[in-house]
Amino acid sequence: MSTIKRFLPYVKPYWKATLIAPLLMVLEVTMDLLQPTVLARMVDIGIAQLDLSYVIQMALLMIGLALVGAVGGAGCSIFAIRSAYSFGADLRSDVFRKVQSLSFGNLDKLETGKLVTRLTNDVQQVQEMLSMALRMMVRGPLMMVGALIMGAITSPRLGLLFLVLMPLIFAVMIWAITKAQPMFTRVQRRLDQLNTVMQENLSGVRVVKAFVREGTEEARFGQANSAYFGISVRAMRLFSVVMPLVMLITNLGVVAILWFGNIQINQGNLQLGSLLAFINYLLTALRTMMMVAMILIMASRAQASAERVIEVLDSEPEIEQQPDALSDFDPEGHVVFDNVTFAYDGDNGDPVLREVSFQAEPGQMVAILGATGSGKTSLVNLIPRFYDVTAGQITIDGQDVRGVKKEALRENIGIALQEAVLFSGSIRENIRYGEPDASDEQVVAAAKAAQAHAFISELPEGYDTVLGQRGVNLSGGQKQRIAIARALLIEPTILILDDSTSAVDVETEVEIQEALANLMKDRTSFVIAQRISTVLNADKILVLEDGSLTAEGTHETLMQSSPIYRDIYESQLGKGALANGQA
Repeated sequence: MSTIKRFLPYVKPYWKATLIAPLLMVLEVTMDLLQPTVLARMVDIGIAQLDLSYVIQMALLMIGLALVGAVGGAGCSIFAIRSAYSFGADLRSDVFRKVQSLSFGNLDKLETGKLVTRLTNDVQQVQEMLSMALRMMVRGPLMMVGALIMGAITSPRLGLLFLVLMPLIFAVMIWAITKAQPMFTRVQRRLDQLNTVMQENLSGVRVVKAFVREGTEEARFGQANSAYFGISVRAMRLFSVVMPLVMLITNLGVVAILWFGNIQINQGNLQLGSLLAFINYLLTALRTMMMVAMILIMASRAQASAERVIEVLDSEPEIEQQPDALSDFDPEGHVVFDNVTFAYDGDNGDPVLREVSFQAEPGQMVAILGATGSGKTSLVNLIPRFYDVTAGQITIDGQDVRGVKKEALRENIGIALQEAVLFSGSIRENIRYGEPDASDEQVVAAAKAAQAHAFISELPEGYDTVLGQRGVNLSGGQKQRIAIARALLIEPTILILDDSTSAVDVETEVEIQEALANLMKDRTSFVIAQRISTVLNADKILVLEDGSLTAEGTHETLMQSSPIYRDIYESQLGKGALANGQA
């Protein structure tokens, strides 16, 4: 009931179609229930008295009832589908919108493969359940109750058989539903795993081929597919068990009716037409109960899917917005980390950053160095509040970032990540991603600053070149330069470059750094780099080790005071670099 209540707001806009569909189904059911009674009259009066005109009259009446019923059934389907698919579209949009609002921490837990399943298969299951509810779940109970009533009216004595048959079928239904609910929950989880494997494989197909790991990936997929197949087969076995049980009960009921009905006819208490009508009503009632049983089993799957969809809808972003957060924020770029500690699982996790304190003055270039896993990316992810600090605080121009609305904060921060993510569309649209109204001149200027204009101009369609999925038709270095241009176009106060030139050659990187030097003059910039040669001229260099800030200063001071920095420098440029004048 709580699940139904949760989805009512999505049905409400389409209440007319939702109401009309079952009303038309009532019309169809009424017509169907009248036909056995008409058939009984045809047999008991027309055929028994050899009255052909009466037989034809009843036949025409049955045809008329069937046509009216067909109109009701078709109309019900049309309105039910309109309501259900509109409901599904709105629900899918809301789930997608909710995913967009979630923080990085939420997305880390939900995982891409699981979210794909919930946006597609789970929403589809709920949508189909609504469509079925407006048709079959209305038809089933109405037909069952109507057939029981009409059967009891036709022959009250034979109607007592319903009291024996119905509890047996109800028992089968309850048993099946009890088994189905947890089983279908496991089915959807296995589908999550299957989608995760597919998503990882398709996004990393080049790596798979480069390392000749097709066999391994096929085995991974086969394992996930077999697990999904296995639990799905076990779930579907319910149908194969329920159907024969219900059919057995139905056939036993027909045999009993024929036996006791024959006795009633011989005693003169029942006519043949009424017996045929009663058998028709019995078969209708039992058939309908069987259909309801199947629907309820399917509803168990929809219930499992509905709970997974609700889990996403009810997820609260881990990054909370303060009620009095600033919506108007125009900082100069004075960034301060004050004793910042951060763990991905909050207080329950191991810190990836420990008591980090430093400050960056407006216009300064801050370079961040450290081994893999030292916390470099985690540090810069805290500035735009992709995650919140576990302890301490981060301020920009003296304002705690938690006191600024996320949109206002991020509008002032440009980011180019190591993994350049591009979207289907033209290069121009990708560069304009953060500033859709930017002029062509601004797009070109940003591309030139990122050293991307030259290769873009050489493409057949230039800036209008359409990119494949994730920019597949560009090299890694080209994608990174477009990502840098995208970050520069919004003219941010704070610029974050997370190893964003790792895929370009040294010469291009030097050109990018020279172009960025002018653009960075009025911006506070944080640069994560693997090549120490690109950050030698930084105003401040931070050295991280195991989440702790072990050294801070310029290149010259760190060469004197930080053994870790000196080791990094000498490992990349050689021990003779200092003597050769490179420092």
